[in-house]
Amino acid sequence: MKNKRNIAILAHVDAGKTTITENFLFQNGNTRSKGSVDKGTSQTDFLQIEKDRGISVRTAAVSFERKGMIINLIDTPGHSDFSSETERALLAADAAVLVISAAEGVQSHTETLWQAVQKMEIPCLIFINKIDRDGADSEQVFEEIHSELTKNAIALQLPVNEGSTTAKIRLVWTEKGNKNTAEQAAYNQILESIVEHDEQLLEQFFNDEKISYRTANQKLIELIHARKITPVLFGSAKNEVGTAELSDAIIDYLPAPKTAEKNKLSAVIFKIEHDKMLGKIAHVRLFSGEIRNRDLVFNASRNVEEKAAQIKKIHTKKYEDTGVVSAGDIAVISGFSAAKAGDSLGKFSTRSTILSEISLLSVKVTAPKAADFPAMLKAFLQLADEDPTLNLEWQNEQRELHIKIQGKIQLEILQGIIETRFGLQVEFGKPAIIYKETPAKSGEGYVRYWMPKPCWAIMRFKIEPAPRGSGVKYRSIVSVNDIKQRYQNQVEKAIPQALRQGIKGWEVTDVKITLIAGEDHVMHTHPPDFTVATPMGIMNGLVNTDTTLLEPILSFKINAPEDMLGVIAGDLTKMRATFGNPEFKNGKFTMKGTVPAATSLDYPALLASRTAGKGKISSQFHSYQNCTLEQGEVTDYKGISPLDTAKYILHARKAL
Repeated sequence: MKNKRNIAILAHVDAGKTTITENFLFQNGNTRSKGSVDKGTSQTDFLQIEKDRGISVRTAAVSFERKGMIINLIDTPGHSDFSSETERALLAADAAVLVISAAEGVQSHTETLWQAVQKMEIPCLIFINKIDRDGADSEQVFEEIHSELTKNAIALQLPVNEGSTTAKIRLVWTEKGNKNTAEQAAYNQILESIVEHDEQLLEQFFNDEKISYRTANQKLIELIHARKITPVLFGSAKNEVGTAELSDAIIDYLPAPKTAEKNKLSAVIFKIEHDKMLGKIAHVRLFSGEIRNRDLVFNASRNVEEKAAQIKKIHTKKYEDTGVVSAGDIAVISGFSAAKAGDSLGKFSTRSTILSEISLLSVKVTAPKAADFPAMLKAFLQLADEDPTLNLEWQNEQRELHIKIQGKIQLEILQGIIETRFGLQVEFGKPAIIYKETPAKSGEGYVRYWMPKPCWAIMRFKIEPAPRGSGVKYRSIVSVNDIKQRYQNQVEKAIPQALRQGIKGWEVTDVKITLIAGEDHVMHTHPPDFTVATPMGIMNGLVNTDTTLLEPILSFKINAPEDMLGVIAGDLTKMRATFGNPEFKNGKFTMKGTVPAATSLDYPALLASRTAGKGKISSQFHSYQNCTLEQGEVTDYKGISPLDTAKYILHARKAL
């Protein structure tokens, strides 16, 4: 495993990470020429919609060899609408490279990506790209990294001739001599950052004893692996400046896969594709054990066992038959028909989803021709395997298909994929904000499900509001003498379904539920009784507590000309935004804050129009917060409500 690196490359859209990947492949002999994002010839943008729009919307894994080292690189989408795809890619990585534009600096989505890396607890290397761009200011970007991401960042290089086509880099952290004054000062600063973490080295440093580069560099590697130091490099991928040094730094400073017990399979599916020749294929990262052709593999997420048909490695766009994949490696496997992106394989613990997969919008999908409906449904079922956050919902009463999305760009991409990949025309309704609801106060819910016989399930729940962002907490204080444990297990499993819709028609969250009393019956209770009764008891409780609407809030960052400050501040006030004082530099201002998603969906286009394209806004999901009925929306219960007791019971017992 020492000769492997599994790296995810991340960035806010247009920071240049796909161009960096093209450099890696070209410089290490995998391609004869560098692909171009703008020309639609990049190796990792394989969908037609990616080629047409010049953005990455799907994760792409490639492998290349450098200095005897196999580097598995996972190129991720940069737009925040596809953040769930990026998060799943991190499940397969041992380390990350975060790319930041020297001109745009740390943006809203950059911060979200950094937080995702921290939650995964993997080391990260930062690459400040586009030092050749007009307006590039690496010093300012470095300050933003320190103030907005981490104070532990240290630069191992210095940019030279920044903001011009002759921009280049100078390696500072090296044992070679003949350093000029600026380089020596930077070297000493790096050394100081290293020795701060080691008492013995710190004592040597204060006693003016010489600390060898090799000793200090070995300590630097340890500190990077322990996430106590984040190295920063510079370059211009467009001009092939700094990318060779970046690939060397990946080898030298980022960790190899950790060893694990050989015989215990633990793996994750971080991507699903549908190949014309191979059918459904899963991109799998193994943490321990191995998988061979025709092995039966247990999918813990789906609770099924399936046979691995073919195992292949990816080299640029070509597959290579290997027949086996071992711990620490990445491969594509066909034969897993039930698999979805994000699934865990094996009966032993592995990484799980790192961030809540939040979808802000719900959209109705229709086929203009009734005859196309089966094909449309089949297409979306495939897409839902690849991106489970679509959350396909068939509303039987209305005979409608609904999907959930993170933003309007995702909807445009979906339209293109359906047309080019499946040859279908579909129509999307107007995106609707997904609100949530939470108990307005504490109260109790009661259910007595004992008619019509045979059935018996009696329960009393305590329902309490919980802090924002805390989700759902459930516990039982009822003795197993009153309700047998197997029935209590049914209650716990039924809670998520019971909370899918509250009294205002939205999912209920930030709630604490306690089963405080109840009883079963030795003769009349049947296995599904408590599953049927739980939604009735919860809904009864929500009527008693009433609920408060919650709306999705976005964090935003705006960069625009100074003379537009008054207009933009007025816009933000109308949108119910909260924002801090602007920061001014070079005739522009930067402003950060939060704003409701409902009021700001169309603002990026309006901002671009107001500022003749000079103003930019980046945004990311922040949280759900209280809103009034006037600010939000109440919707009808979809399906049969548990409050309609008689009809609900008949439906639950399949008598309707």
